[in-house]
Amino acid sequence: MQASSPERFTFKAVKSAEWYDLERVFLSVPGSSMCWCMYWRKTRAQWWDNGSENRADMKEIVEGGVSPGIVAYDGDEPVAWCSIAPRSEFPGLERSPTLRAVDAEPTWSITCFTIARSHRKKGLTSLLIRAAIEHAVENGAKVIEAYPMKNLPQKRRTVGEAFMGFSTTFEHLGFRQVSERSRVRNIWRFCLPPNANESPDTV
Repeated sequence: MQASSPERFTFKAVKSAEWYDLERVFLSVPGSSMCWCMYWRKTRAQWWDNGSENRADMKEIVEGGVSPGIVAYDGDEPVAWCSIAPRSEFPGLERSPTLRAVDAEPTWSITCFTIARSHRKKGLTSLLIRAAIEHAVENGAKVIEAYPMKNLPQKRRTVGEAFMGFSTTFEHLGFRQVSERSRVRNIWRFCLPPNANESPDTV
């Protein structure tokens, strides 16, 4: 992996002022302009309906004042996205036999990464995870979940398989696997110690 200096990138929680930056990221990646990161927020039938409706629904979330995630910038250029929000905003997770909740603990969920082709293999996924943890903690989160694909030796993954990240990346940042329902994708958690307000700089 060709790593880049962390100082090169900045990160913002997406609000109405960042809508067009988020739109640029999605439109730069084939497939994302159909999904608009609504896959876990809708039923499959609703999601498959068409990309323009997914776009409108995501825009409504953003303009409603609720940040659905983080955009990464290289200078002034928006180049990547990470979906991070309370798990309750993703009803599709509960419909998944693999990703349904393991307990009643209130959690936040990292559900998607979108990175411009020009900025892949530069360490951005790890930086986005750190920014997502910081954002969630600032908004009261104590537990952050992720649903990465398991890294398998000599197995090349497609972009579609990789959209939720890989397990080794999360493990390196302090996440621990808490479910064993699938050979390829399970639930991982980052938990703050009781009465702590841990910064992602420490992971």
